[in-house]
Amino acid sequence: MSTGEIRVWVNGERVDDKPSIPALDHGVSVGDGVFETAKVVDGAPFALDRHHARMDRSLAGLGLPAADRDRLAEGISAVLEGNPIAFGRLRYSVTGGAGPLGSDRQDSPMTYIVTAAPQSPTPATGKLVVVPWTRNERAATAGLKTTSYADNVVALAYAKEREGIEAIFANTRGKLCECTGSNVFVVQNGQILTPPLDAGPLAGITRELVIEWCREDGLTVLEQTLPLAALHESDEVFITSSTKDVLGVHAVDDHELPAPGPVTQRAAAVFARRSSETPNP
Repeated sequence: MSTGEIRVWVNGERVDDKPSIPALDHGVSVGDGVFETAKVVDGAPFALDRHHARMDRSLAGLGLPAADRDRLAEGISAVLEGNPIAFGRLRYSVTGGAGPLGSDRQDSPMTYIVTAAPQSPTPATGKLVVVPWTRNERAATAGLKTTSYADNVVALAYAKEREGIEAIFANTRGKLCECTGSNVFVVQNGQILTPPLDAGPLAGITRELVIEWCREDGLTVLEQTLPLAALHESDEVFITSSTKDVLGVHAVDDHELPAPGPVTQRAAAVFARRSSETPNP
């Protein structure tokens, strides 16, 4: 994807590839901001109300006020209007606005950034790579979708060097946590298991919907603490994210798995059907 394909709106203006963020914006200088990524299908974003609600939880966790929904709606319309994106991503961010060179904040209007771009379809299955770093489930930003993503950049590069589609973290207790931008599920004896939120993963929107919809369809889905070894001891593994939906995992490091397995296929079918029926669940 070239930068020319990315549509960009900042603080009321469609700017695309023009300079638009001040050097002293606190989101640039110290990563003081939050963001959301929503799937776009045929020009329309998916589950936008849930993404907005999670953004406000992240802002509150950083000590910032709730986002201006009208401001966000203006930006979202600006990047999605005309020439509909068949499949892609909408990413919108809110930062602490202008700040000093350190971690202190100053009384400044928040910065609003909205972007959208087409995206290639996700492959049928993927490989996960366990990284040697951990998620801190007790950090001040645990469970918040902040713009401080350097840990994820390093981990994902490590995974890509090893032909992985995603990197996977344990938490500080050595328990299974999450990927850089996806939640992880395992299947054992026909049951779907995923780490609870107190293990440190982000409360993914797709994760949330998979749990809700699969339970309503009669599948057993449990949130429980899992050892990292569950990735090698389970019948199936899959990950979820806004643009990957439900994606089967065919390998974790050198351990091969059937993918997509029967339970993964059913979960994927449930999610595909329900999401097509309800664009803003």
